Amino acid sequence: MPKPLPMTALSRFRHTSPAAALAALLVMVLSFALGACAVTTSSSSSAPLARDAKWALLPIVNHTETPQAGLRAEAITEALLRARGLTGLVRYPPTLSPESLVEPGERKVQADAAKWARDQGLRYGVQGAVDEWRYKVGVDGEPAVGVALQVVDLQSGAVVWSAVGAKSGWSREALAAVAQKLIGELIASAPLQ
Repeated sequence: MPKPLPMTALSRFRHTSPAAALAALLVMVLSFALGACAVTTSSSSSAPLARDAKWALLPIVNHTETPQAGLRAEAITEALLRARGLTGLVRYPPTLSPESLVEPGERKVQADAAKWARDQGLRYGVQGAVDEWRYKVGVDGEPAVGVALQVVDLQSGAVVWSAVGAKSGWSREALAAVAQKLIGELIASAPLQ
């Protein structure tokens, strides 16, 4: 299956002729039509993010009907961030988890977790949302995942990197495997140094 071009590929064609940009767009559309399995977009500030800074894993809120999808995404994100060299990553306290039976306001939970991280003297916080985490209904039941992640400078509150993506797999592929691939692609786009 051909791999679709990342959305950032369009930026290469800003300074080219309209015909070249149209050709690139056509190739991208054909790639999506043939593959139709992943879409990712990311943006960042111009400054690289230091791996050796103090980092916090903040809540990844669940916007799906799947119980604990946010916690599942957090576990995968934590492991992949550590694999990228963030060995000093600290996880927010479980008492601030948005995945409880009584749903607190998601933004309040993220704000409380960010305040906790600031109080700990941490520099960056990774937070996000799960927008899809399910097996599609139908004969094949393909796994489908949609995730948004962002890195926040805890001192200023500014978002210094963000990425969003959606990915579906084949009918016999595990949902967790699709999620791991997608979150891995998103994290790989972070400008870590």
